[in-house]
Amino acid sequence: MAEQDKQRHGLARGLTNYGDADFSLYLRRSFAKSMGYSADMLARPIVGIAQSASGFNNCHRHFPELVDAVKRGVIAAGGLPLDFPTVSLGEVFLHPTSMMFRNLMAMDVEEMIRAQPMDAVVLIGACDKTVPALLMGAASADLPAIMLIGGPMLPMAHHGERLGACTDCRRFWAKYRAGEISGRDIADIEGNLATTTGSCAVMGTASTMASIAEALGMTLPGTAAIPAVHADRLRAAEASGRRAVELVGTALRPGRIVTAQSIENALRVLLAIGGSTNGLIHLTAIAGRAGVAVSLKRLNELSDATPILVDLKPTGQHYMSDLFAAGGIGAVLRELKPLLHLDCMTVTGETLGERLAGEAPWVDRDVVRPLAEPYQKQGGLAALFGSLAPNGAIIKRSAADPLLFEREGRAVVFASLDDLAARIDAPDLDVTADDFLVLQNAGPKSGYAMPEAGYLPIPAKLARSGVKDMVRISDARMSGTAYGTIVLHVSPEAAAGGPLALVRNGDRIKLSVAERRLDLLVDDSELAKRRAAHRPFAAMPARGYARLYMHSVLQAEMGCDFDFLRKA
Repeated sequence: MAEQDKQRHGLARGLTNYGDADFSLYLRRSFAKSMGYSADMLARPIVGIAQSASGFNNCHRHFPELVDAVKRGVIAAGGLPLDFPTVSLGEVFLHPTSMMFRNLMAMDVEEMIRAQPMDAVVLIGACDKTVPALLMGAASADLPAIMLIGGPMLPMAHHGERLGACTDCRRFWAKYRAGEISGRDIADIEGNLATTTGSCAVMGTASTMASIAEALGMTLPGTAAIPAVHADRLRAAEASGRRAVELVGTALRPGRIVTAQSIENALRVLLAIGGSTNGLIHLTAIAGRAGVAVSLKRLNELSDATPILVDLKPTGQHYMSDLFAAGGIGAVLRELKPLLHLDCMTVTGETLGERLAGEAPWVDRDVVRPLAEPYQKQGGLAALFGSLAPNGAIIKRSAADPLLFEREGRAVVFASLDDLAARIDAPDLDVTADDFLVLQNAGPKSGYAMPEAGYLPIPAKLARSGVKDMVRISDARMSGTAYGTIVLHVSPEAAAGGPLALVRNGDRIKLSVAERRLDLLVDDSELAKRRAAHRPFAAMPARGYARLYMHSVLQAEMGCDFDFLRKA
């Protein structure tokens, strides 16, 4: 942005180039007045509202009401609110996966913040990839910004138990596959899993990213966990609009808030809440936009020293609305206080330490444990390295079976998602509960764009015999709502020629969570033969965004961002 433009505000920012700046501003005012704005309103600072509502995004169907509340706050504080649409990523409505389009949304947000005349921006998102995309775009644009989370849905009672998407959806689907419930039962459950607006009710990716946004200091305090349908969500929207006006003209931009220290704070929270493995990819991508590297070895150091304090599904029994009632992310941050960088600046203008010093101390200990009495003594995630994952892999140990952590098993290999779908339930599949299921070619450059397919289903014949978990390994992702002993994000991925591509049926693989190791027990000479015979899995798309994505996407340990978007 030109130095001259930084000194302008409101409608005078970023003038359309007609070769005459005065004419450009005159024309802009004229067209703005065609929308019924008075000269007084047009003279105010402008707050953009980046909103991601869509008919294909169930999590965001309440956004029109949120936008109205933000506008109310902006006007009350003396600003002019102008909302604009962004790409909307409805998790379950996108093919091949919403992950492919996260970077597209981030590019859209960044460019529209830059291209349109605004002095500050409110970012509204909820569903899995929207929050990281908004934060990535805002970090790159580096205009004063505040994140407003859409909020989780409410779980509702059904046949004597509360249900809330989406851990419950996986639990019942597993029962259906195992023949424990009928087709009529699963159809009945289908209509009762998600009964309000909002993102998933559990500590899945959406809730994880909401928590990370607050831990980073990019949201107003206490707003991450407010349910979508709660009146406090609207009050948070109004307050966010007010705060956006107050940010105008200040140096309190994302670049001052998203720092190496605040990223480490967010990692601590990610580990303490048993957050989604996806959260690590997204936080790494956000950090990359600020020029901050996230080390998987440092993740292990933090994880060993950060206990799990929150008991939400998929690892516990509570929902996000329970965390809100228990004290929210503020309660978690207060427990983690001895481990945090308290001098990090937040969007309120206070440091994290100042924020926590001023908060009420009440907390529900059934949901948020004290630091000295955690649910688990170590964090929810661990990074693995070894001959099968030279650049790293991730396991969500808080959602896994510790009895499977130190194992050596025989590989049962699926070469692709299509191969998996075709053979996983075949009666003649050669598989036992002690084997390791291995999925290849499901990473960023696979053509499938790294879907949430790492949660490989238990083969039908094993599920019917009562098997609930087994070791599963892939270069794919897993929904934060899922559970099991699942190794993900293996890097380099198979489609990029990583060692995962060389695994064959019958190979022995050794997993050691204690030693942070994942090794393929095949001698080097045999691997050399296989490597020489290896051929690329996915062809380069002919055109469009798919071609840009395939050409530029980075591996999981770099956040799957585009190579040209990361800050040097």
